[in-house]
Amino acid sequence: MTYVIAQPCVDVMDRSCVEECPVDCIYEGGRALYIHPDECVDCGACEPVCPVEAIFYEDDLPEEWAPYINDNADFFTETLADREAPLGSPGGAMKLGAIPADAPLVASLPPQQADG
Repeated sequence: MTYVIAQPCVDVMDRSCVEECPVDCIYEGGRALYIHPDECVDCGACEPVCPVEAIFYEDDLPEEWAPYINDNADFFTETLADREAPLGSPGGAMKLGAIPADAPLVASLPPQQADG
């Protein structure tokens, strides 16, 4: 099991979770952040600092956002636009910086508007 970032993060990407993550497993895509399922140690430090409540433990993910489990993993296992090969497990997001691509579900979404 792992933590998953769902739809509320799309086009927001606050990055508070990145600062809290002790193992540097939260990667930045073009429109969303992604937690590497093999690098996450399930500490939960990211969840309470997310201002848009987009991070969930996989078992607690609301049904409406269940597709984000696979989409989050696809960011690392699929060859996405602007990438020649799958990202795999690079062992830390900081050394890579932002990756100008998104997993298929996130990439297919229309621009998200902030509430308020």
